Amino acid sequence: MSTVRVAGPDAAAARVAALVDARLLGLATLFGVVALVLYGAMSAIIPNPVFGRSIPPEPFAIAIWLASAPLVGLVTATWIVRPRPVEANLDGSGTAPTPDQRSSIAGSLGGIAAFLAIGCPVCNKIALVLLGTTGALNVWAPLQPLVGVASLVLLGVTLWWRRGYLSRGGACATG
Repeated sequence: MSTVRVAGPDAAAARVAALVDARLLGLATLFGVVALVLYGAMSAIIPNPVFGRSIPPEPFAIAIWLASAPLVGLVTATWIVRPRPVEANLDGSGTAPTPDQRSSIAGSLGGIAAFLAIGCPVCNKIALVLLGTTGALNVWAPLQPLVGVASLVLLGVTLWWRRGYLSRGGACATG
């Protein structure tokens, strides 16, 4: 098993190697396609007999759907692909501590927010119960693009955190 140096001139190479690992890219592609199909089918952007949509999808919903699926795939793949071993961490032990929980929370919120942003505003049962049909159209629908952008930011930040974790071979960041 090869090791990746994470300090000195090889640090940039380790970061690139951690992000473009063939296993990671393969799993990211798989999970990205799964996310694309599931999000598209459940929000009825992809027409299907199981889920319906009262209001046709807005262009922003399609853009968020297409942008979020690859990010969901990449973030999910970073949780499955094990970090490459490091020669030694700062304490010299070579052991990898557990990842930051903040990336897990941000990634989950990003995925949920993307799903809420692309859905039909009057098909969202929570918005419908809390706001009624008129409120869902007049309050929730205008907020959906903002929720979509927030979801992309959360997914991007999560990918950044996970990339750093993987590039350090699973070691904690140092201040």
